[in-house]
Amino acid sequence: MALTNAEVKNAQPAERDYKLGDSGGLYLFVTTKGAKSWRFKYRYAGKEKRLTFGLYDEVKLADARARRDEARAILKAGRDPMVEEEKRKAALVVSSEATFKSLADAWQEDERPGWSASHAARVCFRLDRDVYPALGRLPIGDITGSMVLRELRKIEKRGSIETAKRVKGYIVSVFKRAKAERLISQEQVLDVSEIAGALKPTPTGAKQPALIKVDELLEFQRAVDRSTCDPRTKLCSRFVALTSQRIGVVRTATWGEFSGIDWDDPDAAASDAVWTIPAARMKLEVEDKGSEAFGHDVPLSRQAVEVLRALRVRTGKHDLLFPGGKSWRVPMSDSAVSSMYKRLAGGRYKGRMVPHGWRSAFSTLMNERAARLKHANDRMMIDMMLAHVPQGMSASEWAYNRAVYLDPRREIGQAWADLITAELAHPMTLLDVVSSVTLA
Repeated sequence: MALTNAEVKNAQPAERDYKLGDSGGLYLFVTTKGAKSWRFKYRYAGKEKRLTFGLYDEVKLADARARRDEARAILKAGRDPMVEEEKRKAALVVSSEATFKSLADAWQEDERPGWSASHAARVCFRLDRDVYPALGRLPIGDITGSMVLRELRKIEKRGSIETAKRVKGYIVSVFKRAKAERLISQEQVLDVSEIAGALKPTPTGAKQPALIKVDELLEFQRAVDRSTCDPRTKLCSRFVALTSQRIGVVRTATWGEFSGIDWDDPDAAASDAVWTIPAARMKLEVEDKGSEAFGHDVPLSRQAVEVLRALRVRTGKHDLLFPGGKSWRVPMSDSAVSSMYKRLAGGRYKGRMVPHGWRSAFSTLMNERAARLKHANDRMMIDMMLAHVPQGMSASEWAYNRAVYLDPRREIGQAWADLITAELAHPMTLLDVVSSVTLA
């Protein structure tokens, strides 16, 4: 006969331990000292086994029966309830040890081979500053979307709207890793992912300021040429402008990536000059960085070759085009050019032009030119020159397009170079400024 709540509550210790049977193998075990625990007796693989559900009254009669029913269902499915309970307890231990920081650190370690050194440093810094203090020590299974949103709001209050979105992306990636390791459910991943709609929109015009008028760009470059900064920084700025490539790719370029240029004869034509950027250094999905086919060929204008020949005088004996100020083995700082832009002409261009702005200027002006000349196909080639790989494009498709449209892209690149270098000083004259820095 099944037990009642009153019988369980009033069960008193006796001279010997004893049992009060309920039903379906469940019973209350009472010790001589008065401790009461719920136990479940069952047979598995021909052996009698017992599973303890906990002490009364931490575990009520109704709870014990629910646990018994779960165990019987496990038995019916052909599994041992005791083994499943041990697995559950082990999972709880793992879950409690799986803090957000431990998982985030593991995620960074795995992703780092596909990141540039500067990007890896930014991710680490943002997590250390904005996430770990509040969430780092918590088990990831205990973290809710509301808790994450609270920390992102703090970033937004600093005015760092775009940073908040990036940090949110890092957090979601960590949660996806935890889901893959069976530490949390898909619902928890969605709970964090869906807070994107609660974040503030990026202010219009706040993303990468750029000058987009030719006369302004020419005056800006003349200001660069007049500045007292290191000649390599000036030449780097000029090369970024002429190639419209990302500053991170330019400052880490090596001499071995260039072809079609006779370095021994400074007057030799270089109509086939090409800069081949390896896929590993491009802004691609991690899986695409390992494919050589996703490299990027940049046909070089006459003016870009002139910059390289001038730079060759300074750094041609080394591997890097733009080594830093302390060692030729380490590339120029990712802030060298942007810092110069901020200081230029007494701060006149601060907030108006950044290195990435050259890409916006190129896209805007050359698309306007294409519309004016009714060159409808130029739009696709302009995107290709910016290394915008269409979503879903295969490596073979990208490699084919790079080869087929090399000459048309060269023509567009030369037109751009002619537009933004009119009457500018020859790159060789920029070497007249003697740098006080000696490479180690």
